[in-house]
Amino acid sequence: VQLQASGGGLVQAGGSLRLACAASGRTFSNYVMGWFRQAPGKEREFVAAISWSGSSTNYADSVKGRFIISRDNAKSTVYLQMDSLKPEDTAVYYCAQGSGAVYSPRAGMPYRGKGTQVTVSS
Repeated sequence: VQLQASGGGLVQAGGSLRLACAASGRTFSNYVMGWFRQAPGKEREFVAAISWSGSSTNYADSVKGRFIISRDNAKSTVYLQMDSLKPEDTAVYYCAQGSGAVYSPRAGMPYRGKGTQVTVSS
């Protein structure tokens, strides 16, 4: 499985960014997709997940109401629209793919790509 994230950058607090992740190697539409992030000195944390069909989404409490995850199965791409960004959102964001069709915290997402840096200035 290959996952290539893009769209990171430097933005002021209150601004927006849209991340994209192109996947290859497996039938994209069969699997749950998600985003994780890791800030300097902190553990990697779950951000959002979307089921195989896009009908079910999950979010970390810290991003609910500000971030939206979506997917385009025809393009094998998952997106993360990030609005009202805060300095505490600064992290490397990673795209991930699960082994099943829906998100399971216990199962996690074993396939992860290289991240993209998001920096939010105050």
